[in-house]
Amino acid sequence: MQRKDLPGWLLAAGLGLAAPFGMAAQDDVTPEQVVSALEDTFGVTPGERRNHIKGTCATGEFVGLPAAASWSRSALFSGQPVPVVARLSLPGGNPKVPDTARSPRGMALEFRLPGGALQHMTMLNTPVFGAAHPKTFLDQIVALKPDPATGKPDPAKLEAFKASHPDSRAQAQFLAEHNPPPSFANSSYFGIHTFKFVDDTGKATLVRWRFVPEDGEKQLSDEELKSLPANFLEQRLIERTARGPLRWDMLVSIGQSGDPENDPTQAWPEHREQVKVGTLTLSAAMPQKGAACEKINFDPLVMAEGIAPTDDPILRFRSPAYAVSFAKRLSGQ
Repeated sequence: MQRKDLPGWLLAAGLGLAAPFGMAAQDDVTPEQVVSALEDTFGVTPGERRNHIKGTCATGEFVGLPAAASWSRSALFSGQPVPVVARLSLPGGNPKVPDTARSPRGMALEFRLPGGALQHMTMLNTPVFGAAHPKTFLDQIVALKPDPATGKPDPAKLEAFKASHPDSRAQAQFLAEHNPPPSFANSSYFGIHTFKFVDDTGKATLVRWRFVPEDGEKQLSDEELKSLPANFLEQRLIERTARGPLRWDMLVSIGQSGDPENDPTQAWPEHREQVKVGTLTLSAAMPQKGAACEKINFDPLVMAEGIAPTDDPILRFRSPAYAVSFAKRLSGQ
């Protein structure tokens, strides 16, 4: 049975996570444990995602700038349009989570490159992530499990989690200080992790990327948070794309020696060199049921030549965790 009793503020406090499934433990936690914990806390909707269950599909294209080829040989930056399937979402396993929840918003992209190659990007609208190690994510999910007597998580367990996991605090603070957006179109989306751009010679450059909206970044007012209905993000996205295409510029920050490479909870200095490397355009949006994004497993380690992962333990764990969830979805569980 699907649980519907987790309030929005708790989702924010306990699920400052990344796109579809962000993590689990270091060496002593398995992907199966993380997926089971998500099911235990949120319940199961058969055949659906265990995390970021509530989402909307969109389609469009990406046009990269050839100037980016000085860092990456990826076909993304050929200057030619690349078809894109996107999914915009909210975290957690409750399909009825309200759109006013103080939680991250996710953007997952599948770039369909020439020759059948794929590039995935799974992003959040928070500049940092809520766990430096996979076990933090697992412990967070466990702390959120509702008490059978109250139907709500135990506040003492949540406080104990926050006290014992300092790596969760930066993202939680960002969410507390920023109201959620009035539309998926009014958020920047961050790659969260550090990646490597690899050029024609094999030279690797550390980068972090974000997608900045042409429509501008906006936040709901406190009054709107109280008065808006539970569901508005999908309809607003569909209506906005019906009026004309949505665009985000892809900006890349170029890493320097000493920048955190394997810790997504630490931001890079603001003065790092930032370069525009392309533009994402979403021209249509639609409910996810039966649409192109519904069956995609947006595994962030699906990468085409020219972009490579770092050894970030969260990034490395996401792929097998996604695989466990995806297998359950395919089997109708």
